[in-house]
Amino acid sequence: MAEVRIVEVVDAESFGLIPPCADPGFDHRSCDYWQDADRGSKAARLAWLESAAPAATEPPAREEPFNPFAPAARTASTNPFAPDANPFVSANDPLADNPFAPRRQARTAGEASGPPKLRLLSRGLAVFGSYAKVLQADGESVAYCQYGPLSAYPRAQRTRELYPQLPDAPLPAVITCIATTAGARRQGWARRLVEDVCADLARRGFAAVEAYPEIGARENATSAATPAFWVTLGFTVAVPDERFPVVRRELD
Repeated sequence: MAEVRIVEVVDAESFGLIPPCADPGFDHRSCDYWQDADRGSKAARLAWLESAAPAATEPPAREEPFNPFAPAARTASTNPFAPDANPFVSANDPLADNPFAPRRQARTAGEASGPPKLRLLSRGLAVFGSYAKVLQADGESVAYCQYGPLSAYPRAQRTRELYPQLPDAPLPAVITCIATTAGARRQGWARRLVEDVCADLARRGFAAVEAYPEIGARENATSAATPAFWVTLGFTVAVPDERFPVVRRELD
């Protein structure tokens, strides 16, 4: 029996584990089809795998002339969450954006300056958590899944707008991509990875998850499998359609 390992894509090292698409014309590592509702593409774009250049140094701020009618500048003491104004904050603690929110994970330099796709996947780390997972069998990456809150995927939001019968609340998480390498098909890896993602989404507080398969697409060209695949995993066809149905699963 193969040794299975499921890895969250959270940094440059785990990003490097994403397996190739079965069709070499596509590339999970450069696909922004779901993140960009107007210009997103599934095509392989080698330029997208290059790290971003260091940010240009900002020119020094121009000193403004004194204005006696301008409001007085705010000081650190006007921030109720600053250590000098909040008796419940230690002076040694870093300043938090919101002291009532869960502590954010520290972002690494790789997340801020890595390939564009990695930066897209890293946007919600501090609040939501990971947006993608890779399944490895005996050390080989064989399946990939991308998911997240609906707000992270404008094309999914646009798809939902076509179907007013879908519930508005609670809004679901979405799975935008599930794929297996060509040589690892029909072994259940995609099913196993989706089950892991669904369990993870339930732990994060989501009540439901949706996916948007395409009927009639070539097996190697679709990013969202087929309706039949989702039905075997406990999804129901929430909106029948000749080409773009919506499948949905309530999470425990």
